[in-house]
Amino acid sequence: MRKLSVFVAMFVLGASAALAMSGAEAIKARRDLMKADGAATKPVVAMLQGKAPFDLATVQKALKTYQNAASKEPALFPPDSKTGDTNALPVIWDDNNVADLDARFKKMGEDATAALTTIKDEASFKATMPDVLKSCDGCHEKYHAKRQ
Repeated sequence: MRKLSVFVAMFVLGASAALAMSGAEAIKARRDLMKADGAATKPVVAMLQGKAPFDLATVQKALKTYQNAASKEPALFPPDSKTGDTNALPVIWDDNNVADLDARFKKMGEDATAALTTIKDEASFKATMPDVLKSCDGCHEKYHAKRQ
């Protein structure tokens, strides 16, 4: 129960801080989180492809990075962050998609949390991790503009 209270308090503080951000600050914050996700994902993908040996500590670090991002990113899409140095598609701010985006971040966090307890060895990693990464891919397919 205490962990839940701490998590809720951190979420509320994070959301409050995000509300005080300008659109440019929110874009930078979400870009930084996405870059951290990408950096954490590279060695994980290499492991899945057999290009790097399985390393549980690296996998756990990546999953914790995803948890962190999932807890912070929903608050980083204020309406004034539609334009600027962003790859976020404007469709994010359509009424129906705000809830969808929040649900996707929630699922990403839940998937990462479940994987932290499930992944214990290479076999469980290979069985579990692709589904965790699908959370990222699905969101990017719908809400992320491709760089030209």
